[in-house]
This record gives sequence, C-alpha cells and structure tokens, in this order.
Amino acid sequence: MEKILVSACLMGQRVRYDGGAHGPFDQLGLWQAEGRLVAVCPEVAGGLPTPRPPAEIPGGQGAQVLDAQALVLTEAGEDVSAAFLAGAHLALAVVQRQGIRLAVLKSRSPSCGNRETYDGSFSGQKVAGEGVTAALLRRAGVQVFNENELAAALEALQALESRR
Repeated sequence: MEKILVSACLMGQRVRYDGGAHGPFDQLGLWQAEGRLVAVCPEVAGGLPTPRPPAEIPGGQGAQVLDAQALVLTEAGEDVSAAFLAGAHLALAVVQRQGIRLAVLKSRSPSCGNRETYDGSFSGQKVAGEGVTAALLRRAGVQVFNENELAAALEALQALESRR
C-alpha cells in the first residue's frame, strides 16, 4: 500500500504558525482510515515553536532557499532559513525511509506550498512558486499536491498502485 506524506496541519494538528489547524478533509480522512498517511510539520520538525511569527521568502522561492540564493525571514527580519531547511530534510528522510512517492502539503506555505507562496512583503500578495519542503520533495521525485488538489492526488495514487 502506498503511503502519503501529509502536512500535519491538514490533519487537524495545531502546528500552524498561528497555532491553528486545517481540515477536516474527507479524502484525507479516508486515507487515514486506510493507514496511508504519514503526518509531518516541517517547520516544527525543524525546531520552530507553535505559535511562531509568520515567515515568507522575499524575492525568491523554496528552490532558491535550497540553493542558498534566498532566505526565509520573519516580518521582523529574523532569518529562519536553517529551521526551514532542517525541516525539509527531515521530511525528505521520512519519505525516503518509507518509500513515499506522493505528498499532500499545505498550499501557500513557505515550507509546503506547491503552486504559490506569499511574495515576502507580508502583504498577502501571492506569487507562483513553491516552498522549501515542496521544492526538496519534488527534486527527489515526489509528486506534491495541496489540499485543493485531492482529486488529482487520488488519481496519482491510483496510477501508482496500478503499476505495482
């Protein structure tokens, strides 16, 4: 059975920067009942507290953070890149250890966003791109979806399982 990495906040765990959570999502509940889900919060795994100041990637995206070409900063200017990188690498270690090929991550997050993130101005402006963990997982060949793409994630899961 294929396992799926999932952002812990999407499973109702109160690990978001503001101490909140998301969900429930019916498809995630079904996968959880099947024993497929492995929940991780890369930011908490990387050592950040809950709650914590919001963070964004000014002028860059997760791939640039991975390549040391951009930083993850709080609104006060604190560099939290090391924690974001540590969390991304811990998530990758989980994926590799468990043979995970699919992930459902929180949209727009500077860690987990897979289609867009915030632009770094802390103004709510979104830009196309991905967070640090999403970029690292994608580089490792993991298919990354967000909570608004659960139907596509289900199709990808079915395709993977039909090849077994």
